[in-house]
Amino acid sequence: MAASIPAMFITLARNLKSTPLPVADDPRWARIVARDKSVDGAFWYSVATTGVYCRPSCPSRRANPKNVQLHDTIDQAKATGFRPCRRCNPDGPSLEAGNAAMVADACRRIERSEEEPSLAELAVAAGRSAGYFHRVFKAVTGLTPKDYAAAQRAARVRQGLEDGASVTVAIYDAGFNSSGRFYEKSTGMLGMTPTRYRAGGAHEEIRFAVGESSLGAILVASSQKGVASILLGDDPDALVRDLQDRFPRARLIGGDRDYEALVARVVGFVEAPALGLDLPLDVRGTAFQQRVWQALQDIPVGHTVSYAEIAERIGAPKATRAIAAACAANTLAVAIPCHRVIRKDGALSGYAWGAERKRALLDREAGSGGSSGSRPADHRSARA
Repeated sequence: MAASIPAMFITLARNLKSTPLPVADDPRWARIVARDKSVDGAFWYSVATTGVYCRPSCPSRRANPKNVQLHDTIDQAKATGFRPCRRCNPDGPSLEAGNAAMVADACRRIERSEEEPSLAELAVAAGRSAGYFHRVFKAVTGLTPKDYAAAQRAARVRQGLEDGASVTVAIYDAGFNSSGRFYEKSTGMLGMTPTRYRAGGAHEEIRFAVGESSLGAILVASSQKGVASILLGDDPDALVRDLQDRFPRARLIGGDRDYEALVARVVGFVEAPALGLDLPLDVRGTAFQQRVWQALQDIPVGHTVSYAEIAERIGAPKATRAIAAACAANTLAVAIPCHRVIRKDGALSGYAWGAERKRALLDREAGSGGSSGSRPADHRSARA
């Protein structure tokens, strides 16, 4: 435990034994005010007026420092005769750790269930109210329990089809109690019909063409549903090989003159973002990824947002790493503008097609006459 506690607080606690300060002047009080989780376990505090002792990150209403006593060890806190706070549970795991364990258990329960468990069943098993359980589950995973269960069923269907099971067997093994319910969602879930997915995407036709822009080569590929890939790079042949890897059993068809006109529209949008890009898209991803990508499409030209802001917008404030992963998995460059997402400190962070292209896109959009707000040339985050 000590290895995870900042060394400065361990040293400070030792020094303060001989020269105690008023609580309000003690640097540890600032950590209590900030509810700093990083110093949990470094010290505890008790409150005379409420008769409880707490960990530094306790979310309870802030106490008057005149009524607070700081403790170097949990045994010292217990020696006050006060009871442990019910909100922060200073004797056991933190509320955050407890919630994470609760959600992990619920995820395993969903994964093991043959049929989707109801919200009420999951909440009862967790020992929480349905509303509280739903809020915590979404905050931790970025998905509602229902969306998580749907993603698990989709993964089971895909695995069953890839293992050679018949479509009917794969459907029922995944927990769908009727084929009608599955087929209503199958194309969005698999990106194609179940039979075609079972054949590894064989016979799916993907049309493509490569264009040139000031950012290098651009490959645009479409299925019958819409544009499925927009790839950027320096080597056109490498982009085609990348496309083949993404659709290994599909039939790739070089675009004709009409299709090259579509590529020209994409190139035109890259060169002049204010023109907009209104094209049907074939978006293939998990439920969570699609929620993230929809949020990215809502960012106006000329604006940037942070990963944390996207997490807030989709109702998953703790899912910033998953947001970054979803951005990295995006295969529709510029159409799904993951380049408009930057770090909270204003740094560009990564970009699948190169940081210099990301910088160029942001600088170009900043000067394209976008609506008022933050200018990405400064690489500062702002809400649209």
